[in-house]
Amino acid sequence: MREGLLPSTVTTVLELSTSGEQARALTELLGEIFDPTETAISAFEVESGVTTLSLNEPWKVEIYFSSHPDEEAVRDLLRPIVGTVIDDTPFTTVSQQDWVANSLEGLKPVRAGRVLVHGAHDRDYVRINDVAIEIEAALAFGTGHHGTTSGCLLALDAELKKRRPRNAIDVGTGTGILALALAKQVKRKVVAGDIDAVAVEVAARNASLNHAGQALDLYVAPGLRHAKANRPRRFDLVFANILAGPLRKLAPSIAAVTADDGVIILSGLLEMDVAGVVSAYRHQGIALVRRSSREGWATLVMKRGGAAARPRRLR
Repeated sequence: MREGLLPSTVTTVLELSTSGEQARALTELLGEIFDPTETAISAFEVESGVTTLSLNEPWKVEIYFSSHPDEEAVRDLLRPIVGTVIDDTPFTTVSQQDWVANSLEGLKPVRAGRVLVHGAHDRDYVRINDVAIEIEAALAFGTGHHGTTSGCLLALDAELKKRRPRNAIDVGTGTGILALALAKQVKRKVVAGDIDAVAVEVAARNASLNHAGQALDLYVAPGLRHAKANRPRRFDLVFANILAGPLRKLAPSIAAVTADDGVIILSGLLEMDVAGVVSAYRHQGIALVRRSSREGWATLVMKRGGAAARPRRLR
């Protein structure tokens, strides 16, 4: 289970209103238990007009199942986190036709710098100088997906104004949007992998759909456990738009493959998880350069090097 890609079919959706702390706990729990090809989760902060993020602010959690689950088993699993409210929360059954329609309705164009991510139904939004990336709406995630993806795309746009990466990798590529956005702008092949073979198939299909069939060097493997990815100090740009738990676990591997002057762009983590992720990478000699937030999800830009040097004390 992972934010960023839905199962290829969705039959059941469970929606919960929670606190931010509960949203984080649900994301971590379900990500550890369920098969990522069968179940997915989206969590995002409900607009409240308050700019300060809080563990107690209202959040919405959506859980998607490719087949109807054992409802009582799921309720028993979630009750320790959300309480007895789960007993009265309905599981909504959707037909495939309704699911595709809902996906089309929810897939709004996402603009970040020159990049425009859109569905086939929004081709009219594309401008002459846009780097347009069309994705299949039925396989795209909703609000949470765009919060993390747009954050990464904006971070990429800022980096491309400074330099042109030569060797890049997208860890946990999902639909392949980030890798495609980079490949189409620098005109170089980007390594992109995912633990989920279905995700890699989707990324390949999206590359072909965008007339960039040779732009991605794809692999199926957990994290960077593949010959294409496990290349010490090779990559001068690393994307990892996954969840906080995997981001922390992958810190040693990501640090190992990042070039001395490389940049790491991380997302898929809630604001409240930033400190833990930053700490994990600091221990690998990777420092936070800047951060941003969209829809309750954080995007981190990091580089090799320790914390900022302390000023020298005058004797």
